[in-house]
Amino acid sequence: MEEFIIEGGHPLHGEVTPSGNKNAALPLLAACLLTEEPVVLRNVPQIRDVQAMRNLIESLGAVVEDLDASTWRITTRELVSSHLDPDLCRRIRASILIAGPVVARAGSLRLPPPGGDVIGRRRLDTHILALRTLGAKITYDRVFEFEATGLHGADILLDEASVTATENAVMAAVLAKGKTQIRNAASEPHVQEVCQFLNVLGAKIEGIGSNTLHITGVPKLGGGEFTIGPDLLEVVSYIGAAVVTRGEIRIRNAGVEHLEMIRLVFSRLGVRWDVDGKDLLVPSDQSLAIASELDGAVPEIKTNVWPAFPTDLISIAITMATQATGSVLFHDWMFSGRMYFTDKLVGMGARIILCDPYRVLIQGPTPLYGEKLESPDIRAGMALLLAALAAKGTSTIRNVRQIERGYEKVDEKLRKLGAKINRQSE
Repeated sequence: MEEFIIEGGHPLHGEVTPSGNKNAALPLLAACLLTEEPVVLRNVPQIRDVQAMRNLIESLGAVVEDLDASTWRITTRELVSSHLDPDLCRRIRASILIAGPVVARAGSLRLPPPGGDVIGRRRLDTHILALRTLGAKITYDRVFEFEATGLHGADILLDEASVTATENAVMAAVLAKGKTQIRNAASEPHVQEVCQFLNVLGAKIEGIGSNTLHITGVPKLGGGEFTIGPDLLEVVSYIGAAVVTRGEIRIRNAGVEHLEMIRLVFSRLGVRWDVDGKDLLVPSDQSLAIASELDGAVPEIKTNVWPAFPTDLISIAITMATQATGSVLFHDWMFSGRMYFTDKLVGMGARIILCDPYRVLIQGPTPLYGEKLESPDIRAGMALLLAALAAKGTSTIRNVRQIERGYEKVDEKLRKLGAKINRQSE
């Protein structure tokens, strides 16, 4: 096991380029199973979760070639297995994304329960309901068994706007006979990328970016090339790192067109940035003053489905709020375990009241002090890393594998920005 040793209190300066979007790369790799033709994916992030997904599709018959450090060619001439390794599935929740492509192409799959972050219960019902509507027969007895003699188009109303369930339904529907309509679909940028990628391969998907997708099934998909967009969660994490250290950085190719809601929410914390073409500039002169509601009430920042503020960024926002003047309530109704990492911030000196599993009240600003820390999930791990960068003294973060599931070379990138961070064996 490895750990990070961070000496806090050093403002970040310089420029950084985000890696490819993890939440796009995972379903894109699964979607490569839909075609027997070669597919080239560019800007693939070199992180643990993506490597785990690579191992999963290789176990099913995909041949993955490294054309360069971030470009892979994937060819799946045939699916050689319909059984997934339970150990591989336990590594990532995204193993559920194998279901749609394999059932559509091969007609059967044995899928052990997916793993993933410990942030509360994460239901799979929406996936199952969508695939059943398309004609799949699914049973569960400690393992999911999928069977289909041929999928057919259908009118699917998702019972929640689940990102991965939308992606699974889309991947299955592109090879289903007839027309499919998916209502209450998720519309995050990475969902849009999956649809755009499938269209490159010959799928017929309309309504991309909306909550209603129209899909006309095709007999087969071809090959093609696709470049994965920047990881918006990584972009915002570096915004947070600059803000809490009072630094000034440029983020190259930041996907600024997708950041307007995040800009609006962060402005309530007194955080701003400038846009220069495709780049984002974070200045050092942040006000970091929490804006009250119009009637003077304590503001509430609440997560919701896209284009609202995403749940994966609330941990970063909480750490930023500990350095802002005023009070703010954070509410993440999606996951019952998301807020539990805040006890570690309290141990560093933050004033935080855990109201219930879904809400915390922050009173800032408070100086943070170095501490020994461990991450329960990817996003909380990055939030704690930001806290360590802002803290007085030295912090140790154990279990850095959690952070590296979602962030590529995070210590190297931070060092280039002037952070005092080193890796060592525990």
